[in-house]
Amino acid sequence: MSGIVGIVNLDGKPIDKQLLQQMTAFMSYRGPDAQNIWFDGNVGFGNTLLRTTTESAREQQPFSWDDRVWIVADVRVDGRAELIQKLNGTIALETATDTELILHAYCLWGEDCLEHLLGDFAFAIWDSREQRLFCARDHFGVKPFYYARVGNCLIFGNTINCIRIHPYVSDKLNDLAIADFLLFGDNQEPDTTAFADIQRLPPAHYLTWSNLGLNIKRYWTLPLDGYIRYKRREEYVEHFRELMGTAVGDRLRTNCVAVSMSGGMDSTTIAATACQLCDRDTFDLKAFTVVYDKLIPDRERYYAGLVAEALNIPIYYLVADEYTLFEQAEQPQWGHPEPTNVSMLAIFADRLKQVAAHSRVLLDGNGGDPVFYAWGVYFYFAYLLKNGQLGRLIVDTIEYVVSHQRLPPPGVRSRVKRWLGIRPPVPAYPSAIDSDFSAKWDLPARWEQFYCEKPLIHPVRPEAYQQLTSSSWSFLFERYDPGVTGLPVEVRYPFFDLRLVNYLLAIPPVPWCLHKELMRVAMGGILPESVRLRPKSPLAGDPISLLLKQAGSQWMDRFDLAPVLTKYVKRNALPLVSGIKQDINEVWIDLRVLNLNYWLQHLQTFNYTSAKEENYAF
Repeated sequence: MSGIVGIVNLDGKPIDKQLLQQMTAFMSYRGPDAQNIWFDGNVGFGNTLLRTTTESAREQQPFSWDDRVWIVADVRVDGRAELIQKLNGTIALETATDTELILHAYCLWGEDCLEHLLGDFAFAIWDSREQRLFCARDHFGVKPFYYARVGNCLIFGNTINCIRIHPYVSDKLNDLAIADFLLFGDNQEPDTTAFADIQRLPPAHYLTWSNLGLNIKRYWTLPLDGYIRYKRREEYVEHFRELMGTAVGDRLRTNCVAVSMSGGMDSTTIAATACQLCDRDTFDLKAFTVVYDKLIPDRERYYAGLVAEALNIPIYYLVADEYTLFEQAEQPQWGHPEPTNVSMLAIFADRLKQVAAHSRVLLDGNGGDPVFYAWGVYFYFAYLLKNGQLGRLIVDTIEYVVSHQRLPPPGVRSRVKRWLGIRPPVPAYPSAIDSDFSAKWDLPARWEQFYCEKPLIHPVRPEAYQQLTSSSWSFLFERYDPGVTGLPVEVRYPFFDLRLVNYLLAIPPVPWCLHKELMRVAMGGILPESVRLRPKSPLAGDPISLLLKQAGSQWMDRFDLAPVLTKYVKRNALPLVSGIKQDINEVWIDLRVLNLNYWLQHLQTFNYTSAKEENYAF
């Protein structure tokens, strides 16, 4: 894991070494192990390094072996053995760093190297032979990548606030991104940020610059045509175990790892798989769990504790009962680069501090729900009938009935409603949005569009496909990135392993995806039965709703608005939130104004104008 930054002066002007050093030094919090820059004429790279794999012990960046092609990268390559075999058997690459492997792949295949890369990555390559820049971001957007084309400069990296240091990059806000946060909680444009000058490279895209100009292209889409059928039931389970082991194993690659472990199936399966893969005498694995003992009837402590005992791993609990809403939100070190929900920031921050004290790598269970998503059998059975596979339909139904002693859920109701044009009611448009601002960007139409039925694409697993391709995942990943958290912890997501995702989209959803049947069968004899057979169980109550009803929450109805916030909302139209009795979804919408207010206040705290004026006169 690394902090990366780069500058290309498009007019040929030499790189300002002092500026590049300042931008690189800013990222030292996310890469404390090494800090280096490279520049040649009008191009420069900077890197701050955090060593998180065995191979990275010898890593140095920016890197080149011939002084003609240079790379700077934030990367973890999966499937290293297969990639090394493809590259060249005569080159000893077994101990090569992941950054070196990508550079070898580029030199062999050029842009087509992306067809051979697996893992989480954001990188930039300068090819002086062709005077060409080549940058890319991984398939699901786990690693962030931003860029700014301003004046005669192209500035890029994986840390927004680092890019803002450049004197050509203004602090002007992107009003549509601000509107999206107020309305939806996330920017709905995957190629923009909250700043007008700074763009976001979307997941599965690459960027090139040469004398022909700047180009951005998609290199991958989640496939629709996967089809895997086995004769024996056991083969599905064996293949899942193999791929789960590969996904987790590729994300270990160090002797000290933390796992975010609740009492549900996803994170406990990751923990159990990690335990099977590692040598317990030399490998240090610890679990971390947030629990409520009093505020809500939460049983995560009990179930997570059962798993930790069964796996014989230490578990650390963070008790969240005494935390208050927006605790620590005023502390400037939590100044997020873009608007986000900071109502429960203190819990998030303290848990990550716990992890950081133990390990630089955190395994996370996000992705298990979407990749197994299947609430009914309608689409699968319709697909079988359409393709004349009546026998397969009967066999799959019988297998499910034998296993579960009931018929599979049909999932017809939502489809009938779709046929009839019946859709869930659109929530009321937030009344606090300023009318002039709303009209300028036609926000009511944007609100309606957001709640429209989205087209169903995948022929068998349309809901899962829709969830997996949602842009909200890349925003979630970015919130856990060290450039945002301020802590040198790399979060890794085994369920977003491309090989595992492709497999689960290709097998029969009945019975394997309903209620995560495949995972539950695979974990037989490994996880405690009370956990393995436990139905999916969300929190028994919403902590935010309960905290809003407690004494002392009235200040949230009287907060002082940052001056710039009045451009976006009307103070006298803000709804009351303390002591609230309304639906939790409405609460989230109403609290976004307060979240944005905190961000705008911190935006002033993290204003780089003075640093620019003090050190540089452009």
